[in-house]
Amino acid sequence: MMLHAITWDPSLGIELGFITIRYYSLMFLVAFVSGWYIMKYVFNKENIDEKKLDSLFIYTVIATLLGARLGHVIFYQSELIFEDPLSIFLPFQFVPEIRFTGFQGLASHGATIGIAIAMYLYSKKILHKKITWILDRVILPISFGAIFIRIGNFLNSEIVGEPTQSDYGVIFTQLGETFPRHPAQLYEAVSYLILFIILWFLYNKTKVKNISGFLFGVFFTLLWTIRFFVEFIKEPQVPERADWLLNTGQLLSLPMLIIGLVIIIISYKRK
Repeated sequence: MMLHAITWDPSLGIELGFITIRYYSLMFLVAFVSGWYIMKYVFNKENIDEKKLDSLFIYTVIATLLGARLGHVIFYQSELIFEDPLSIFLPFQFVPEIRFTGFQGLASHGATIGIAIAMYLYSKKILHKKITWILDRVILPISFGAIFIRIGNFLNSEIVGEPTQSDYGVIFTQLGETFPRHPAQLYEAVSYLILFIILWFLYNKTKVKNISGFLFGVFFTLLWTIRFFVEFIKEPQVPERADWLLNTGQLLSLPMLIIGLVIIIISYKRK
C-alpha cells in the first residue's frame, strides 16, 4: 500500500443534467477572462482606449485555439492530416467511426506562434503601435492564463509525469494505473505562477517596460526554460521518440529559449 501517494480520480466536469461543463474548458474560460481584466489594467495604466480590448480578446482567443490545435497536429499527431483531417478542426473523430471527442490535443508551441502572428496583425490594424509594445504587455495575461491551462490538464489526467519509483506522487486512476506519477502539470503551473509574479514586478516596479522587447525576451526565455526542464519528468507525448536524448517538447523549446535570449540582448543594446 502506498500511504503517501494521492489517488486522483475526479469527474470530467460539472453535471447540469442536459450538459456537462468540462473542467478543462472551464479553465480555458478562466484563463481568457482573467487575461481580459489584466489587459484592462494595463490599458488603463497606459491610457489606451478600452474599446481596443474587445478586438485584442478576439484576436487572442482565435490565435490561441487555432495555433495550439494546428501545433499539436503538426508536431505530435501529423497522421491526422491524411487519416482523419476533419477531426483537426471539429470536435469529432470520423475514423474508424464517428464519435464526439471534444477538442483534444493542444500544443503550447503552436499557440505561441499563433499569438505572435495575431499580435502583429493587431498592432498594425487596431493598436497602431510597434508589435513589441503589445508583446511586452500581453505576456502578463499569457503567463497567468498558463497556470489554469496546466491545472486543467491535471484535472483531465493528461500530460502526466513519469512514474516516481517511490511511494510519493499522484495515482491517476482514470488512466487505469495503480502506481504514483509526478504531477508534472502542477509543477509547471507553480512555475508559471512564479513567472507571472516576476513579470508583474518588472512591469509595475521597474522601468524595463520602456525597453522595447525586453520584457517579452525575459518571458520567452524563462517560459521555455521552464518547459525544457519540466519535460525531463513528463511522459513523452510521442512514444516512439521516448528513447531520444531530448523529447519533442524539448527540441521545440530550445530554439524558443535561444530566441528569447537574443531578443533580450538586442533590446538592451538598442536601449
